[in-house]
Amino acid sequence: MKKGIHPEYKDVIFWDTSSDTKFLSRSTQSPKETIKWEDGKEYPVIKVEVSSASHPFYTGKKLFMDTAGRVEKFKNKYQKKA
Repeated sequence: MKKGIHPEYKDVIFWDTSSDTKFLSRSTQSPKETIKWEDGKEYPVIKVEVSSASHPFYTGKKLFMDTAGRVEKFKNKYQKKA
């Protein structure tokens, strides 16, 4: 590998905001915000909306999406005018 062209690869905490789950991993991203981990050290934190802790495929739970409003809006917009 060439020296000086690769980004720094360091420990970060990924925080799934929808399920409030945190896990320690490694990344090349360098966020400004930090939090204290279980080992007492400060790590940068990357907030994500979906991870294996909250994704329906991994949890087996189905998410209910409110589509009624969208369907009604579509019908009102494209219905034939009498």
